[in-house]
Amino acid sequence: MARTIPIFAAQPAAAPSSLEFRVSPPLALYVHIPWCVQKCPYCDFNSHEAGGTIPEREYVDALIADLQSALPLIWGRPVVSVFFGGGTPSLLSPAAIDELIAAFRALAMLAPDAEITLEANPGTVEAGKFAGFRAAGVNRLSLGIQSFNDGHLKALGRIHDVAQAKRAAQLAGEHFAAFNLDLMYGLPGQTQAQALLDVETALGFAPSHLSCYQLTLEPNTRFAAFPPELPESDLCADMQEAIEARLATAGYANYETSAFAQPGRQCKHNLNYWYFGDYLGIGAGAHSKLTLHDRVLRQMRWKHPKAYLDNIRAGRPIQEESQVEASSLPFEFMMNALRLADGFHPSLFEARTAQPLTRILPQLRAAEADGLLAIAPESIAPTAKGRRFLNVLLERFLDESS
Repeated sequence: MARTIPIFAAQPAAAPSSLEFRVSPPLALYVHIPWCVQKCPYCDFNSHEAGGTIPEREYVDALIADLQSALPLIWGRPVVSVFFGGGTPSLLSPAAIDELIAAFRALAMLAPDAEITLEANPGTVEAGKFAGFRAAGVNRLSLGIQSFNDGHLKALGRIHDVAQAKRAAQLAGEHFAAFNLDLMYGLPGQTQAQALLDVETALGFAPSHLSCYQLTLEPNTRFAAFPPELPESDLCADMQEAIEARLATAGYANYETSAFAQPGRQCKHNLNYWYFGDYLGIGAGAHSKLTLHDRVLRQMRWKHPKAYLDNIRAGRPIQEESQVEASSLPFEFMMNALRLADGFHPSLFEARTAQPLTRILPQLRAAEADGLLAIAPESIAPTAKGRRFLNVLLERFLDESS
């Protein structure tokens, strides 16, 4: 029988007619660098093959102008983290990263202890660059390793080989106290033993954080048009369970669906997403979610790099802008927060949505009865079953977004 949680009963039965946010959520800054040396066949991110030299000077100027144009939306709000994503941000020079971080500190309220992450491709790094990024203020590196198997790297269309991957991981450990290694499993022709060997190799570099994703065929990618033969779903599930067990033994907590961290080393930037915090996105195709007292605003910058640069020069950085309907906020909140193994404190729902938890109480109780959720006075979290069938769990809250 489901327990009655007192915190629900103390809340009003009806949602407010308008959003009245008393406290703004934490604010993060996302910086998109859209170029890659080569487009990977599985990638559906906004990335474009550089085809030579990238317009670094012009793009740095555009990013700074983009941030300046957005300042009225974030006045007085400290920025808790910065994330350079892509694309391949390590294509930029350390001098460019240094200039950008200096501009962020000058223009925005960048917290003194802000986590500043930069994504890097093992095929685009060298010792001098890593040292330069660290000197510029980057304090966390994320390396897109994907595999330590040359055959699998070739199948994924990666530009690096195993030797470069290992060298990059070694350099990351030498220059950064906090670094992440991205791995994929469920690769074409991959066995469970090979997936575990990738994990074992990664552990040899003692990263503070690991991301382990199952390869999926996303629409509008080369793999979607020409799908490779992937391992059966049951084998992929076995790989996932084996990876989780091995990393648990090594002291890494699976704190989010695909994220594993040593104690206290979770990615602060991504945690802000999952706790439904705010983020300002600058750069080509970057997305923003901003809480403005009585509404939640979403924005998207111009997607193609040339269109972005042209429109920045014209003073029009925003391609699309919309207000998030109050009815969709519960689902959006749950879609993020239920990715976390520890879930969320019940009070966070009202803090982020300005709606009482009673609004979704029937769905919560039904999910609890089906063994998908564990509800306690201090937390609402997915069970092991709920994490395995996360999409089924989230569907319970879809009606709230209509």
